[in-house]
Amino acid sequence: MPTGKVKWFNNAKGYGFIIEDGCSDDLFAHFSSVQMDGYKTLKAGQAVTFEKKPSDKGVHAVNIVPVDQPASGDSSKDEQSSQDSDVAQPPRAVNA
Repeated sequence: MPTGKVKWFNNAKGYGFIIEDGCSDDLFAHFSSVQMDGYKTLKAGQAVTFEKKPSDKGVHAVNIVPVDQPASGDSSKDEQSSQDSDVAQPPRAVNA
C-alpha cells in the first residue's frame, strides 16, 4: 500500500491533497475516503497510507489511513488501556 504525506486539507470543504512518497504528483483526497472513527480530517504533513484510484479528473487517494491512527474497529485496545490506567482521564466528548 502506498504511503505519503498530506499536502493540505480543508475541513470546511472536506477535501485536500496527498503527495505520495517518492513522487511529486498531487492525489485528491476526500473526507469520505478517510478511514478513522469520529470526525474525519487530515492535517498538513501527516503521514498516511492509501490506495490509488484513477478517475476522469486525475488520481484519487482512497482508503486513506493516518499512520498514527488505528484503523476503524481497532480502538477497543486503546480504550481498554486508558481504562486500566491509574491516572485520572479527562471526560471525552460524545457525538450524538
